[in-house]
Amino acid sequence: MNLTIKQLRTFLTVAETESFNLAARRLHLTAGAVSLVIKEMEEEIGFPLFDRTTRRVALSKAGKDFRPAAERVLRELGAAMQTAQDVKNKTTGVVRVAAPLFVASALMPHAIAAYRKTKPRVQVRLVDCAVEELVDAVDGDHVDIAVGPDRATGESVRRVSLYQTPWVLWCAAGNPLARRKKITWATLARHPSVVASHDYATHVAKALHELPPEQHFTPSHTVTHLSTALGLAAADLAVTLCPAYVGVLAHAFGLVMRRIEEPEVIREMSLYLPTTRSLTPAAAAFVDFLGPFLTRQAVNVSPDIVR
Repeated sequence: MNLTIKQLRTFLTVAETESFNLAARRLHLTAGAVSLVIKEMEEEIGFPLFDRTTRRVALSKAGKDFRPAAERVLRELGAAMQTAQDVKNKTTGVVRVAAPLFVASALMPHAIAAYRKTKPRVQVRLVDCAVEELVDAVDGDHVDIAVGPDRATGESVRRVSLYQTPWVLWCAAGNPLARRKKITWATLARHPSVVASHDYATHVAKALHELPPEQHFTPSHTVTHLSTALGLAAADLAVTLCPAYVGVLAHAFGLVMRRIEEPEVIREMSLYLPTTRSLTPAAAAFVDFLGPFLTRQAVNVSPDIVR
C-alpha cells in the first residue's frame, strides 16, 4: 500500500466539508480532480471511504475508522517538517561539547549563556574531561566538538587554533616577584613554585629542555589540578605557572600575572572538529559563534598578551 500526502489531505478535506465541490475550492482543484484522487485512494486501500448520494458525501463506516489515523499522519508529518526547517535554520538541536575542567568551569558557561540568548532552543551539553581525552572524545563521536589547549591530533580530528597566549607567572600580590615587570626562568628557579603536572610536562618542560643547563627550571612541587596550584599561590606558599588564559580564574584568587621570558613558551586555545563526519547545522552554527566569543573573552582578560 502506498498512500500519498496529497491523497490524505484530499480525503480529510472532503471528510470535513462533506462536498467534492467545497473541497475542490479549498484545495484549488476541480471537483473532478478531487473525485479522481478519492477513487484512486479507495482502490489503493481496498474499501470505500465515502457514501455518495446526489445531495451529499458522507464518510462510510470504514472511512470514519480511518480518519483519525490519517489526521495523525498529517500532524506528525507537519511536526517533522517543522523540525527539519528548524534544524536547517540552526534554531534547534543538541550540541555536545567536551572541555577540560578549567575551560568547562570558567569559560564555557559564559559562552553557553550568551549563545542561549540568540538560540534558546539549541541545547549545548557540556562534557568535562581531562585534556588528554579531548581528541578521543571527538574521534569516538562521544561529542560533536571539543575546546581546550593544543594537543596532537590524528587524521580523523582537525585542530583549529583560536588564539595564542604565553605561559606566565601567577603569584600573590605581596610576593617579591610581583614587584618585577618581567621574569626569566633562571630567576624563577630561585623561588618555591608549583605546577599542574600533566600540562607543564607536556609543554614547558619540553620547551626548556633545549636551553643551556643554567637556564633549566624544575618546579618545587606538582599537583593534579589547576585550582590547587592557584590556591597555593594565593596563600603565598609558592608561585605557579599557567597559560595566561586562566586569568579569569586566577584573578578570582587575587593573583597577579608577570611575563616570563628567555624563552617565552606559547600555548594555544583550540577547537577540535571531526573530519570523518559532518557537523549538524546546530553544531556548525555553535562553532561559528564559539571561536570569536572565546577569543574576545581572552582579550578582555589579558589584552596585552593574547594574540
